[in-house]
Amino acid sequence: MATSVLQPAECRRDPKHDIADSPRLTEDERLAILEAKERETGELPPELRERARLEIREEPVLREEALAQMRHFIEKHPAIRKCRTDAPFLLRFLRTKKYSIPQACAMLERYLTIRQMYPQWFQKLDPLDPKIAAVIDAGYLVPLPKRDPEGRRVVLSCMGRFDPHAYDSTVMARVHSMLVELLLDEPRSQLLGYMHVNDEAGMQMPHVSLWSLSDVKIMLNCIQNSTPMRHKRTHFVNIPHYGVKFFEFAVSLLSDKLKDRVMFHRTAEDLTKHVDASILPKEYGGTVPLKEMIEEIKRKLLKHREDLLALDDMNIDLQALGKNDLTQNIHSTAGSFRKLELD
Repeated sequence: MATSVLQPAECRRDPKHDIADSPRLTEDERLAILEAKERETGELPPELRERARLEIREEPVLREEALAQMRHFIEKHPAIRKCRTDAPFLLRFLRTKKYSIPQACAMLERYLTIRQMYPQWFQKLDPLDPKIAAVIDAGYLVPLPKRDPEGRRVVLSCMGRFDPHAYDSTVMARVHSMLVELLLDEPRSQLLGYMHVNDEAGMQMPHVSLWSLSDVKIMLNCIQNSTPMRHKRTHFVNIPHYGVKFFEFAVSLLSDKLKDRVMFHRTAEDLTKHVDASILPKEYGGTVPLKEMIEEIKRKLLKHREDLLALDDMNIDLQALGKNDLTQNIHSTAGSFRKLELD
């Protein structure tokens, strides 16, 4: 069946005059311009192309062939009604799955399915939504402006900055989903991956009770199997004694590969033995105040607001999917998962 093709606004814009080489720019400003251009095309910078060939088998001919095959998959899929087909979007899946086209297509199908099954977590990602805006402004979740020495995008979460009395788990989930979607089209991140730094200082019992155990299982299953991110390292620091069991339970649900990439630290000093302090906010030993980082990410969110909202135009027909292996496997972690209702 014919499938509607959606293109994000960033991919429809006319190319601008190249100012990345202006001598007046700082190195950070020059890099920001280059990354913005890469985001529009999906192209990796020249210095990373050999690494992409060695690590994920990316070469120009294979890339174009894989993109064509994924577009054909989308067009002919009996359940996919609308889906983005631009290169930056499809490369999320191809690079995560190292150009295994069947695995990339399966992950795309799962990605569309969870968005449809759990709209309270994955849809209406509006940076102007009052609750989402307040959580962002508080500094609960902040992608750091500078990458780590290995080129990975670093995402900092500060549990103590999330008010569990004012906002529930769906707001928390949508904040995470919104920022993840903002980052997923970055070609460098698609190759080099992500590092997560989770500061649990200020965590209270109401934070722990925000999530039911079944929802934790479902969410972690979605993150591991349906979200095209290369999770390279996850750090936890300042976990209070009453939160230890919760995080032990959550980590127990991860694949062995992801379990091996989790590290726990008692203090910020211990954390900075493993994370370059210079890229962290000033409050953690860096140079840039957290407030400035928050303002920068707010500007980026507003710039891409149209693209974030347009994600909800994508649609997969759950009725047409039926009781296939895919929808059943989304809940394969435990028999207590909610069943997909197709009535």
